Amino acid sequence: MPREANRLQASKFIEFLVEQKVLQFGEFTLKSGRVSPYFFNVGSVNLGSAYAQLGEAYAGAILAADIQFDVLFGPAYKGIPIAVATSIALAHRGVLVGVAYNRKEAKDHGEGGVLVGAEVSGRVLLIDDVLTSGKAIREAVGLIAQQGASIAGAVIALDRQERDESGDTAVANLAVEIAAPVISIANLADVIQYLDSQVQGGEYSAKIFAKVQNYRSEFC
Repeated sequence: MPREANRLQASKFIEFLVEQKVLQFGEFTLKSGRVSPYFFNVGSVNLGSAYAQLGEAYAGAILAADIQFDVLFGPAYKGIPIAVATSIALAHRGVLVGVAYNRKEAKDHGEGGVLVGAEVSGRVLLIDDVLTSGKAIREAVGLIAQQGASIAGAVIALDRQERDESGDTAVANLAVEIAAPVISIANLADVIQYLDSQVQGGEYSAKIFAKVQNYRSEFC
């Protein structure tokens, strides 16, 4: 897909995220203790119609990246509904794949175990919301490896593009670690481009725009 088409898709996706209050601007303390001028929480999606749009965005990114895979895997908990929505969107496009996910704690009755859904085998594509520490995805990678399956890649909604101690981003480090592509539908640069257009239209203040730009300069 041409870069222009990717950027157009990202712009529309960010508009959707803002409408659903998944992406908000203000002052937020992250788990790391860092204060961020924006916050991303896909848990804010709560309507079937919104999940349908979310699934379409992920499906579009997957097909555009031409990743070959057999199973979608959604790490608990936020990755689970995203993986389901994505599988439905893919089915509408004629791509039928199984969906699997993990429990936070192993079930000790009934079928038992940690994994639920389709058999985790072949090439597994991870689906999650945003990559910060990458803990949920790394736990999922370990579970997938235990099943003898391979990692086809990972798809996330937003790449915050923040550097860690190594000087690289979490996305870049994860891609090296799993030896597979990590695809993001949008990134911080796209967020800033969106904000710029909204500031010019009077939807957001120049102060918010400046804070996000400064945050990128310092941490990204």
